[in-house]
Amino acid sequence: MKINWNNKYTTISVYAFLVTVACMIFYLEFSKIQSINYRVGEVVSTLQPFIVGFSFAYIFNFILKFYEKYLFEIDSLKDVKSKARRIISIVFTYATVALIVVIFVKILFPQLMASITGLINDVPTYVRSTTNWLDDLLKSFDIKEEYLKYVNTEWQKFVEVIMSFAEDLIPRIGLLLANVLSSIWNIVLGIIISVYLLIDKERYIALCKKILFASFSEKHSKKIIEIMQRTNDTFGKFISGKIIDSFIIWILTFIVLSIVKMPYALLISVIVGVTNIIPFFGPFMGAIPSIIIVMFVSPIMALWLAGIILVIQQLDGNIIGPKILGDSIGISAFWILFAILVAGKLFGIIGMVIGVPLFAMVYSLIKEFVEYKLKLRGLPEDTESYIDI
Repeated sequence: MKINWNNKYTTISVYAFLVTVACMIFYLEFSKIQSINYRVGEVVSTLQPFIVGFSFAYIFNFILKFYEKYLFEIDSLKDVKSKARRIISIVFTYATVALIVVIFVKILFPQLMASITGLINDVPTYVRSTTNWLDDLLKSFDIKEEYLKYVNTEWQKFVEVIMSFAEDLIPRIGLLLANVLSSIWNIVLGIIISVYLLIDKERYIALCKKILFASFSEKHSKKIIEIMQRTNDTFGKFISGKIIDSFIIWILTFIVLSIVKMPYALLISVIVGVTNIIPFFGPFMGAIPSIIIVMFVSPIMALWLAGIILVIQQLDGNIIGPKILGDSIGISAFWILFAILVAGKLFGIIGMVIGVPLFAMVYSLIKEFVEYKLKLRGLPEDTESYIDI
């Protein structure tokens, strides 16, 4: 029997068959997703020391490059050989990291825990005094009874949330520390792996390039290397810049809050400094809980704190940040917001931090591709040329 492939019903039947087969394949693959996730989890768990080691090596490399660039400008060290320079720089790098860890564990962590414990113990007292202050304030405005009940109901809901959070805070911190301690072996292995990676980092990079040139054409290999170098440059400038910027904001906030005798100055400055690493939303994420903490102690001090954080963030946004970060991102505020929301939804807090440089890199590649295609067609490459079309 000869099939007429040009017949309308034959075409419909073929399409229906293909769609049915595609749906069956999709269902079968989707039913295996739990098994796939389990296998992926096993692979990630096995490779975790190497993932941790690579992450440490990437972050510590910024410190290593600093020592290699400036340490050997000292006259007595100028004649040191390159291999010895690398070993000396690595020793100084890990000594710096160890010093930071010791300062945090011995000095900052006990004070932070003391502040958190004191805050949790004082929360009931602060809640009662704030509730009385709010009742007196509402009565002084002669508000209608139904509105007064509504405000009181909402306030009680807010208090319940605060009390629940305060009760769960210490157990959550304990769980976090337990997770860190349970991963201590992976951290130790990661540190050892990072040392090996940093000692011979040029050789490992050369090995990757060798594999690349063996797998792709020379033209494509060079393009991939260029993209990787640009990605590393974008991530490196952004991550190192944000860490330095957030450290400065932390120190500046702590100094100012200590001068004005703000309650929980160290705890608040740490919150503001850490959340400052997150672009766009970071200042709000740090300011809101800090203001709530101080509001229970003194509403007037909370207003002062809001003003201080606003001034410091303006200083950071207009002077400190641009001086440190420069134009390391190169995308508008809209795309920054887009990148943070999407990456934050997919990868949580880590996504909010790395989402901006990652999107900036993808954005630059798409922009480069579009402009290349326009150039081949003899069309203008600037966006302004297409506004009035």
